[in-house]
Amino acid sequence: MQSTFSPITFNKTEIKVLNQTLLPRIEEYEVYSDYLDMTDAIKKLKVRGAPLIGIAAAYGISAAINTHTASSLAELLEFYKKLRYAFYQTRPTAKNLFYALERLDRVVENPNIITINQLRDALENEAILIHKEDEQSCLKMAKNAAEILFNKKDNYTFLTHCNTGSLATGGIGTALGVIKYLHSQGKNIHVFVDETRPLLQGSRLTAWELHKERIPYTLITDNMAAQIMKNHQIDAVIVGADRVTKNGDSANKIGTFQLAIVASYFNIPFYVAAPKTTFDTSLITGDEIEIEIRDDSEVTRFNGVESAPIRSKSENYAFDVTPNALISGIITEDEIYFPQYKFFDK
Repeated sequence: MQSTFSPITFNKTEIKVLNQTLLPRIEEYEVYSDYLDMTDAIKKLKVRGAPLIGIAAAYGISAAINTHTASSLAELLEFYKKLRYAFYQTRPTAKNLFYALERLDRVVENPNIITINQLRDALENEAILIHKEDEQSCLKMAKNAAEILFNKKDNYTFLTHCNTGSLATGGIGTALGVIKYLHSQGKNIHVFVDETRPLLQGSRLTAWELHKERIPYTLITDNMAAQIMKNHQIDAVIVGADRVTKNGDSANKIGTFQLAIVASYFNIPFYVAAPKTTFDTSLITGDEIEIEIRDDSEVTRFNGVESAPIRSKSENYAFDVTPNALISGIITEDEIYFPQYKFFDK
């Protein structure tokens, strides 16, 4: 199974990106050749989703290296340091960004690379490989979930949050990829889609993807989730993650934590779907995750229009952390982990 569209494509010197801030009204691709345009696109959420951010950074660096007119390998390596810093500063929470940069670092540090063209080729190949590996990871995650978790009946109703599909990854998606795969296998699927405020990645993006895939869905506001779980037979809440710590705590789009609490109250399984590239072996618990705080205007304005009194103060946390005690299982491309989480003991 493959995605019906790609939010990002690469051709050595340019990156073509679907501008997700315009969806669902406008499907517009933008082409970037300057790395500053690519970093700006990541910051402004034109390209978003933990795995896709890593892919975009890798492509952005490769394109910049391919077009830089360096006179020596040493000069190009200095330029790489500048590029790396620029992308490193874009989004602090998603582990996949730093995973991609670490992969490129290992290429740069390879002592067998002694010419400019060798460095260019090696970085380009690594960026493409990062993308292909994520595409494969998405499909493996979906198959694992289908074989182990969702194989007992033909009808499943899910509730999901934010966007975790092709718009967020290099393939069919993480949590949404599981749902798409089940649908492709003939399961009768219905999805309750949280709007995901304040930027509506659920209503703008997830609903758009489900519509494209002809998967039945119902859009709800975030504060309807408890009532929906009370009134409907929800088989599982399934979400993605931007970073998973050593003990299984998981950072995801703001509002995920409260969904996990409500799901626990109603005894509804709460699953996280994430590739191993999202796991952070350096952090023991979720308390150590740096949570991105974005501009007040995303809360006080909507679509360019003031939605609160002028000079209103707001707090705009982009993510929250769900404790491992509230997570029924974590779906990866390797296997599904259940409490007690032992990801790094193998």
